[in-house]
Amino acid sequence: MNKLFIVFNLKSYKTEDEARQWLEEIKNIDRALLEQKRIIVCPPFTLLPQFKNFLEQNSLDIKIGAQNVSPFDEGPYTGEVNAKQVREFADFVLIGHSERRNNFNETDKLLAKKVNLSLQYDLRPIYLVQDKDTIILPGVELIAYEPIFAIGSQNPDTPENADEIARAIKQKGSYQVLYGGSVTSLNVKDFTLMPNISGVLVGGASLDAKEFIKIIENA
Repeated sequence: MNKLFIVFNLKSYKTEDEARQWLEEIKNIDRALLEQKRIIVCPPFTLLPQFKNFLEQNSLDIKIGAQNVSPFDEGPYTGEVNAKQVREFADFVLIGHSERRNNFNETDKLLAKKVNLSLQYDLRPIYLVQDKDTIILPGVELIAYEPIFAIGSQNPDTPENADEIARAIKQKGSYQVLYGGSVTSLNVKDFTLMPNISGVLVGGASLDAKEFIKIIENA
């Protein structure tokens, strides 16, 4: 049986000190839980080295994902963090989040550049779609369905509808589909029990270390 994916997106939160406290709180998590599931944490760029070092030093079987990647390779692109740089710290990267599509006007053409460069440097995209009709780019295998209305709203999609969307997406190709949008420790099992859903993408609930652990326990 494939392991469930549980992806935690910390978004633009936490200073170095706040991250240290969060990491200390999760340090003693039951190692058997981590072995049973595929856990990925996506901190801000500024915290990638700190997370990588802490997880390795404490032998925590948690992978790191980045929240973004440049559409350009290394070069004179001031302020950008490219896939080669990200790959030093992370195995996965979120691409296509609706917050970036909306706030930074990210188009399918630009997202394709991000996907291609990520794959070039062996960085696995977690590609976010907002509905079953969102274009899925070549090379993507791991999809996260995250309806806009459910993000940070405490109003998740129903497990049944999310499963139907996941089923429709999987009919288009060989994809694993996660559900994201107001996932908590109280509802996570409702989604992970669905036959077409391979895991969850967690946003706001990621910020609390105790809730982080409960979600892993309950999934």
